Amino acid sequence: MTEPAALARERAVGRRAWLRAALVGALAAGVGQLLGGCAPPGAAPEELPQYTLRPGDRIAVTVHDHPDLSGELDLDAAGLVRLPFAGTVALAGLTVRTAETRIAAALEGIWVRGASVTVALLAHAPVFVLGEVRQPGRFPYRRGMTVLEAVALAGGYTYRARRAWVTIRRPGRGGQLQTLRGTPGTPLLPGDGVEVPERVF
Repeated sequence: MTEPAALARERAVGRRAWLRAALVGALAAGVGQLLGGCAPPGAAPEELPQYTLRPGDRIAVTVHDHPDLSGELDLDAAGLVRLPFAGTVALAGLTVRTAETRIAAALEGIWVRGASVTVALLAHAPVFVLGEVRQPGRFPYRRGMTVLEAVALAGGYTYRARRAWVTIRRPGRGGQLQTLRGTPGTPLLPGDGVEVPERVF
């Protein structure tokens, strides 16, 4: 074989090898996208961030040296509290420390200048369990509670229950509900509603 012919053959082999590598890469990328799309949209997170206040939580607000501005308050369905003499303040989605700053700012220039505010979380909003459980209802929330623990408080699954996943209705800011999908090990937040579906026979 002459040198030009050998060179052409070598180049053809190289092109075929490059095409095979490109095809494998494209297939791998396509499979990755397909598998990524199989995860249920809106899945509830398996780890929770730092706790923030939620609708239904009960807090104690202390304005130092001003007992008339202090008291116990409940966050309403929109995540608001009504402060004595200062109107409503949105606290849902805030940490306790951030809520202190928000309340102090609401009081500033109205009743108290340089207000010193302390906020303490007294009680979490309950969780609600509905659907295919033996005793549907509302139950006290405890930190770290999972879907399975909430179902246990509701008497356990009925024989019709689909146990692999549940629908979680989670209150958000402004009273809007998020619809999420959870598993038995999914951690819950105060105010969550858990709906256990019926399996298809």
